[in-house]
Amino acid sequence: MTAQEILHSEDFKRCEAFHGHVCPGLSIGYRAAKAGLARLAEKRSEDEEVVAVVETDACSADAVQVLTGCTFGKGNFLFKDHGKMALTLFSRKTGRGVRLIVRPGAFAPNEEHMGLIQKMTRGEATEAEQKRFRELHWQKTVAVLEMPENDLFAIKDVQTELPAKARIESSIICVRCGEAAMRTKMQQTDAGDICRNCAGV
Repeated sequence: MTAQEILHSEDFKRCEAFHGHVCPGLSIGYRAAKAGLARLAEKRSEDEEVVAVVETDACSADAVQVLTGCTFGKGNFLFKDHGKMALTLFSRKTGRGVRLIVRPGAFAPNEEHMGLIQKMTRGEATEAEQKRFRELHWQKTVAVLEMPENDLFAIKDVQTELPAKARIESSIICVRCGEAAMRTKMQQTDAGDICRNCAGV
């Protein structure tokens, strides 16, 4: 598919609606989720059939949630704060897993683009610089969507113990703050059970 076909597809539009805008990071997540699901021969997870592990909390994670159906609320969307553009998907049905990580240099903005990103972040970009930023951001988005899969990602099959399914536990009252928290998340002290927030964990 061409970038324009992807951008106008129902799947990509759902990612855009969830994330709020189109950007290179969202496109990375779209490509990674699509490739990972295809590699595992899996469809969108209705419950906990698929588990996703992301290693960044950046834009790409939103597309992963939309396309894979893995969410924090279902307990099958896990975040590891490694600062890597990487996605690992596991199939509970087959026990197979696949890890996709962006290849060095495949996603990195050029010097001009990075300079404008930093100016935008600081709120210092002029109107002309904002326009140029949007142009470069769009060009990078299109490049990501059209890049051959193996040029964009290093992909490998992985085997590991699957995380436990989400558990529903009863809540008890923290003796310190008086708020209810899951029993299994409490810290036991001589004064009674306290929540992790009060325990400073």
